[in-house]
Amino acid sequence: MKLSVIVSTYNREQYLPSALESLAKQNFNKTEFEIVLVNNKSTDSTEIICTQFAEKYPELNFRYFVEHKQGLSHARNRGIDEAKGEIIVFIDDDAFAFNNYLTEINRFFLENKQIAAGGGRIYPHWERKQPVWMSKYLMPLVSVIDLGDEIQFFKNRSFPIGANMAFRSQVFKKYGNFNVNLGRVGAGMQGGEEKDLFYRLLNAGEQVAYIPNAKVNHLVPEKRLTFDFIKKQAIEIGKSEKIRAKNIGYFELLMSFARELMKWGASLLIYLVYFYTLKIEKAKMIMRFRFWVSKGLFFSKI
Repeated sequence: MKLSVIVSTYNREQYLPSALESLAKQNFNKTEFEIVLVNNKSTDSTEIICTQFAEKYPELNFRYFVEHKQGLSHARNRGIDEAKGEIIVFIDDDAFAFNNYLTEINRFFLENKQIAAGGGRIYPHWERKQPVWMSKYLMPLVSVIDLGDEIQFFKNRSFPIGANMAFRSQVFKKYGNFNVNLGRVGAGMQGGEEKDLFYRLLNAGEQVAYIPNAKVNHLVPEKRLTFDFIKKQAIEIGKSEKIRAKNIGYFELLMSFARELMKWGASLLIYLVYFYTLKIEKAKMIMRFRFWVSKGLFFSKI
């Protein structure tokens, strides 16, 4: 088995069928990849959807599991444990892969044997139109990444987005799985598990690459664009970073505080550029977001 595609899902019955269909329609040899679906104790019709999908596509290597420990990290780790592929691919249950998605991932890892992991391009699929306050600096909040058409290494503490990422299987044997103290649990919004894993790789000198031709569309539902949602998400980003850093040690926590203060400087510069070009809503949201992240990082109790 060359590729294992892990889909972790929790109560996404309205999006999951389209996500699975996009994998069924791949132009990659069906005998060379498997789909590992991990149901993280969904209470909707997820199991029925998966049963129907397996019946519709008996030619696919489709494997279904239920992970009873609630949390995205638990679900992803279960997928890793069950996977048989040399390359382990993660795609969200509300992301829709281009037809050549797996072909491009397979080609990339065959041609770049020194690369440990990578992540592809993620386009937004807006449930409603893009809000006026959304800027390129906040696109990662809705799991969007587009670094252009050239392969490049992630650097300056940047890393792929979880809706579209891939690893050589030995990475997990060498550096461990996702930290179960981080990541979303149920409807919660805690994160940081991807950052924690990629930092382990980058700090060890591994190369992590941007794979421009591995493309997915990622749904951005209307509820993710409300101020209340963004505020809660930003606070959880700060809180998750505090948990991640504290788990490593006191010095790492201090470094996280220092980096956050530096980000205030960068945010202020961006604010001024937007303000003086009359993009007032973008300017204000940049500062709101920074304030909320800092609130989670400096003042959350963990």
